[in-house]
Amino acid sequence: MNQVLDMLSLRKAIESEGYIFDEDFLVTLHIALQLGKPLLIEGDAGVGKTEVAKVVSAVMEIPLLRLQCYEGLDESKALYEWNYRKQLLALQQLREIEGPVSEKEHFSRLPELFSEEFLLERPLLRAIRSKTRTVLLIDEIDKADEEFEAFLLEVLSDFQISIPELGTLKAVRIPVVILTSNNSRQLTEALKRRCVYMHLNYPDVEKEMRIIRSRLPGTPERLIRDVARGIACLRANEHIYKKPSIAETLDWVAALTAMGRERLDQKSLQETLGFILKNREDIEEVQKEGAIDAILSGKSC
Repeated sequence: MNQVLDMLSLRKAIESEGYIFDEDFLVTLHIALQLGKPLLIEGDAGVGKTEVAKVVSAVMEIPLLRLQCYEGLDESKALYEWNYRKQLLALQQLREIEGPVSEKEHFSRLPELFSEEFLLERPLLRAIRSKTRTVLLIDEIDKADEEFEAFLLEVLSDFQISIPELGTLKAVRIPVVILTSNNSRQLTEALKRRCVYMHLNYPDVEKEMRIIRSRLPGTPERLIRDVARGIACLRANEHIYKKPSIAETLDWVAALTAMGRERLDQKSLQETLGFILKNREDIEEVQKEGAIDAILSGKSC
């Protein structure tokens, strides 16, 4: 199903994947797909940005290719590298078969060593050369340097790259490009202009409850509400360094269910803090006097 779906079909397909979304999300995604433009999704870590790419891949029934960005990422890691080890082995085998060769004969063999047989495709090149359409997820682009962002801009503009030894390679099928950013730094205006922009927030209590029902059917309704209210309380606490993600919410519910809990109480909360808080300082913050009661009551933390 590589074609772009109409709005109604897209809605039904996303719903069938169990992904909970708002109307604004649906409209923005549909327009990005219709125009064939990259979709830039910004939001805090854990709000489900990467999940969007997975859902689009599933809905369109096309492969997902992921480029994880990090500080120091360069073209070779994103585009391609030569398999030097394989090249050396091939050269060694050649010498064993043909014996010592002159320097001139040695260099005449070099073009053979820079053929497609020795090319290691990285995500960007793999997406460009794919014979079928793909979803290209460029995850956490804000972690990469501005120099890489400028290089990426050039690739996304033409969907072609030049490899000196092989020439210019153009995209067989233009991929669906989704970029995510945790907003740890400002992205360039040039990149933003070329993208359809979407911002994702943490879900409110009602939406979080819908997500839990969708992903963990059969969970007691009282537990769903207790957890959703407790998570909202934790995220609102300005002293919590690492806000619980949606994935951690689901892990928490699964843990509580495995313990046979149908409600969230003080004992089960204290026993399972490690599922939602991932550092000592945050756990100590929650264990302060009154904090546990605030989470259980769903009031302001």
